Amino acid sequence: MRSYRDEFGQLKNRLQDLAGHQTNRDVLLEIEHLDNQFHIQLINIHDLKQAIKHHHRKLNNEMAESNGTLNDDTSNDHEKLFNDYQQLESTLHEVKEEFSHFASHIQ
Repeated sequence: MRSYRDEFGQLKNRLQDLAGHQTNRDVLLEIEHLDNQFHIQLINIHDLKQAIKHHHRKLNNEMAESNGTLNDDTSNDHEKLFNDYQQLESTLHEVKEEFSHFASHIQ
């Protein structure tokens, strides 16, 4: 999660660099859209990272208290977090592709 956060922070900075020379209204609207996407995805990365940390603590506590046995809710939470991670990865890939396409057309 940390590497995604760093990467999206760098992409956001690169977008700001590209934005400095733009005056075309359509290009500026796309810059605003991408900036919003980067912001939203950085929040999503943070939220999922926190959820994983919380789950990890819960998992460790439950394992210690029940001699290594997990209850069904914890197992379900684990699967949900994995699905959330895969969905976020897919979304991040889409946003990176969108940015790459945009950046290659305005340079």
